[in-house]
Amino acid sequence: MRLNENVLLLGKKVVLVPYTSEHVPRYHEWMKSEELQRLTASEPLTLEQEYSMQQSWREDADKCTFIVLDAEKWQAQPNTMEESCMAGDVNLFLTNVGDPSLGEIEVMIAGLTKFEAKIGQGNEPSIRMFQKLHFEQVAVSSVFQEVTLRLTMNEHERQWLLEQTSHVEEKCYRDGSSESH
Repeated sequence: MRLNENVLLLGKKVVLVPYTSEHVPRYHEWMKSEELQRLTASEPLTLEQEYSMQQSWREDADKCTFIVLDAEKWQAQPNTMEESCMAGDVNLFLTNVGDPSLGEIEVMIAGLTKFEAKIGQGNEPSIRMFQKLHFEQVAVSSVFQEVTLRLTMNEHERQWLLEQTSHVEEKCYRDGSSESH
């Protein structure tokens, strides 16, 4: 997360902020859900393990994690706690040494030329979301019960993405302090 540790992305409907220790309690509560664990192919962690995971991701140069905030809630009150505005997360993994243009993602972000999303076969809402973002199914693993969707960026896709995100502003993040937004 070194890439995004001080980056806030402000959109019309959502705000993306770095995943900090401030977000861990709510995130941990979410991940206690058996359905969410199944949909995200996640294992349950203790609160201490979740804090440790957040810290390791924050220090890892190959992972980029944002917490998704509801922009309307976040902007309504200057001192609103981010935890009360949390709506989800976005993860990018830059782990393919053989192909530095490929990143594994869980939500679409810009920057690379190819994106792959691995989603549990039963997670229809996520599959539909990625299809709306022009991802195409390229593989199915019956062993892992996963669908792999891919988006290869070309000029047409780049222009479409730029149109969809033209309103987003990049700002400096407050790095977990209690300053107002």
